[in-house]
Amino acid sequence: MKTKKPLLLAGGLLCSLLLFQSCLKDDSREYSYWPNALVTVKPVDDNAVYLQLDDKTTLLPVNLAKHPFDSKEVRALVNFEEVNKPSGIYSKAVHINWIDSIRTKPMVPNLGDGNIAAYGNDPVEIVRDWVTLVEDGYLTLRFRTMWGGYRDKIHYVNLVESSDPEKPYELEFRHNASDDLYGRMGDALVAFKLDKLPDTNGKTVKLKLKWRSFSGEKSAEFDYNSSATSPVQSTVSYQRSEINVK
Repeated sequence: MKTKKPLLLAGGLLCSLLLFQSCLKDDSREYSYWPNALVTVKPVDDNAVYLQLDDKTTLLPVNLAKHPFDSKEVRALVNFEEVNKPSGIYSKAVHINWIDSIRTKPMVPNLGDGNIAAYGNDPVEIVRDWVTLVEDGYLTLRFRTMWGGYRDKIHYVNLVESSDPEKPYELEFRHNASDDLYGRMGDALVAFKLDKLPDTNGKTVKLKLKWRSFSGEKSAEFDYNSSATSPVQSTVSYQRSEINVK
């Protein structure tokens, strides 16, 4: 994954943004500065969108006159307030204080011995956080790595399909730092659409994510149900776990 969008924030700024918001009171002035939801932005037509908040709740953004992200379905951080206006077929009408898209990508094929050349094998940490979850058919991850040694370098991240047909829900997170392996630790967000996974036929299964961390191989498990409009929110169980990005 490559982007010039500043998804990776230095000095733990993203960490502060994501964690400090939970300490604010809803009526505080500072509350609108921080995200209070992670949503999927879904197009209705060329100009209209709605937001999928969870498996039961949809939001009608009354102050968005057009799709903010080029008619694409993307995951996004948002700060919104519920308003007393008609919501039509949607659960609630909301006013959007701000919204910022997360880099949203498809899964990539497993190339076996070619995975390292294609997707890299540089270390990264997956951070246990309220935005690291499986929801609405997406795996959204907050990850942490070294960056900033070379400002012109782009970091690539990908979610690689399983190599074992008997274990289709065992996926791998790959990171290519483009030799930018120095500098400071920083965090970024990425979301992967899971539509290439087999139908779970109404059952909730374990989705296993593997990655190479700074201290060796690690994994985490998430609950996944493809039949749900928004699959069951993940309960992450870590095996000792704790960018210009694309």
